[in-house]
Amino acid sequence: MEKEPGFTQAEGLELIQSMINKAKNRFSENGHLYLLWGWTVLICAFAQFVLQHFFQFPKHYLVWLATWIVVIYQTIYLRRRNNKSKVQTYTDDILGYVWLCFVILMLLFGFLFGQVMGKDYYKFISPGFLALYGMPTFLSGVILRFKPLWIGGVCCWILSVIAPQVKNEYQLLLLPLAVILAWIIPGYLLKARYKKENA
Repeated sequence: MEKEPGFTQAEGLELIQSMINKAKNRFSENGHLYLLWGWTVLICAFAQFVLQHFFQFPKHYLVWLATWIVVIYQTIYLRRRNNKSKVQTYTDDILGYVWLCFVILMLLFGFLFGQVMGKDYYKFISPGFLALYGMPTFLSGVILRFKPLWIGGVCCWILSVIAPQVKNEYQLLLLPLAVILAWIIPGYLLKARYKKENA
């Protein structure tokens, strides 16, 4: 009777190493997507404010269509990154689901606010989105054990409480402030930490 071939020593070690990598929270976040979306939201919010406030352009909100280009880029970027990555950690999986929930809630908020609020849409959209921005940012900070992110999430929540006290036409300026605190500054810090730990 022929004996079935077993693991070689090298294959066994490789399997153990892959299981360890899967189980531990390997720091693989380089901050790229936080910076990408931080700068995108900042530019779009400023552009909308300028078009609305200085030019009275009726369809000022169309600047946000630029985000679809960023979505396409992000999809390609994540696919390439996942193909290059030897191991997908549980941290990566959880973060992916957190941000997926955020995107779904953003779409639902935009739709529901438009349906329910009608003409009062702009009174609620900025405070609502600011509150929503805080959720994935705070959770990402907790999951990655990265303090600047969860502080950024708390800052978004504080700004969402301040927003109703600000005139509607100026509420839009709170979005760039929020993404600077929640995504851009932490993004650069993540980038620096990634370079240091993966040098």
